[in-house]
Amino acid sequence: MRDVLWKMPAAALAAAVRGAEVSAVEVVESHLDRIAEVDPRVNAVTQLLAERAREAAVRLDRRRAAGETLGPLAGVPFTVKESTPVEGVPTTFGVERFRDLVAPADAPPVARLRAAGGIPIGHSNIPTLILAGMHTRSELFGDTVNPWDSGRTPGGSSGGDAVAVATGMAALGLGNDSGGSVRIPAQFCGVAGLKPSTGRFPADHRVLGPDDPGPASQLLVTDGPLARSVGDLRLACEVLAGTDPQDPRAVPVPLYGEPLAGPVRVAVVADPGGHGVHPTIRGAVATAADALRDAGYDVREVADVPRMDEALEAYGRIIATEFAPNWPVVRGLLGEGGDRYLAMAMERTPPVSAQELMRLMGVWMNIRRSWAAFLDAYPLLLGPVFTEPPVEPGLESRDRAGRDRVGSGMRLCTVTSFVGVPGVAVPTGTADGLPTGVQIVGRAFREDLCLDAAQAIEDRLGVLTPVDPRGGERLPGPEGLPAVRR
Repeated sequence: MRDVLWKMPAAALAAAVRGAEVSAVEVVESHLDRIAEVDPRVNAVTQLLAERAREAAVRLDRRRAAGETLGPLAGVPFTVKESTPVEGVPTTFGVERFRDLVAPADAPPVARLRAAGGIPIGHSNIPTLILAGMHTRSELFGDTVNPWDSGRTPGGSSGGDAVAVATGMAALGLGNDSGGSVRIPAQFCGVAGLKPSTGRFPADHRVLGPDDPGPASQLLVTDGPLARSVGDLRLACEVLAGTDPQDPRAVPVPLYGEPLAGPVRVAVVADPGGHGVHPTIRGAVATAADALRDAGYDVREVADVPRMDEALEAYGRIIATEFAPNWPVVRGLLGEGGDRYLAMAMERTPPVSAQELMRLMGVWMNIRRSWAAFLDAYPLLLGPVFTEPPVEPGLESRDRAGRDRVGSGMRLCTVTSFVGVPGVAVPTGTADGLPTGVQIVGRAFREDLCLDAAQAIEDRLGVLTPVDPRGGERLPGPEGLPAVRR
């Protein structure tokens, strides 16, 4: 039994623990065995919390033996992104400077997963400081390997969580997303991922001090789960949602909205903005559209999404302006080579004046209005997560052409983060040995509609993971950079 526990969905694991079919200790040991077997080949888990996880499992089993009712995630092992605090563990951001930055308390989403019976089993790898690029490669921990093909990136910045979930080292991963950081690694690794509406999950991203960041950072970054199945995403969403006094942004909106009359309309846009899309991604969108039609959705191809290029420009300029005062310090932390991705972005999109920033904040609201009107007509949007198959590691840091190519590939993720609406990444199959996937975008606070549609796709197209790693060789750094340790 222990040999198969790591393969089970989170919901099934929790039900088995609650029903005394297995112990939480057995579940944890099964996942620790899997980590010992697989992680040396993929390098996804940065700080293994083995003894802490065992102790938490023992406490959970004692509670069950005493007749206590256990939570919906009872005994479920989950990983936590290296930038998200876990009490008593360093929150390193993958940087040597923060190796000893021990967290005094769990971040709100970690606390919620733990309160539901989930067990943190390890921190997971990220790009250095979350800012070094899309590929998961950190100064402290090296490269994380895509389990499908070691010559392709697992994506990022929540790449360690996606790989851990895809390979069965954890049943759930806790990442965050401000422009694709959950959804892109989900697609590249063949798992499901949820970026919630802004304000759906409480969070506190103040790790380095008591001061909150500026408005862009406050509004764009959302924590989100990764899982092998849509059902497990829904379970995690139910646990993570709600208000919290630590986060005044979190709002008390019901998790399940009113049913919509008639078949739910779905707009299909395979090439957002008209900048081009790879044939396999176009095929994935078409396959998902057929699955939704078969499930009874009213699926319609539309010309485009609202104001794509204008939104991308405003996003870039607002971020650059907010980020500029801290750039010299951040650049020093990123180190030579690690700063390439952001340096090219800062050169391409320099900060603007205070007057222009005020104008752009108005543009931001106006673009959100346009999207609200679009999603009023079409409650759901089906489109790509990334408009190419998984690319080579470090492409975005190699040169300006590589950076622009990656920026274009993630454009629908960027814009949907900018307007604050939910998106669910769901696999659709494989092409040329690599996973394919799409995302379902919905109205603000209608994660339930997105998850329903993603479930319909999964029901018809299946689940791709867990997988055993293929390859797993030492990866070279981006062109001009040294290889790093794994």
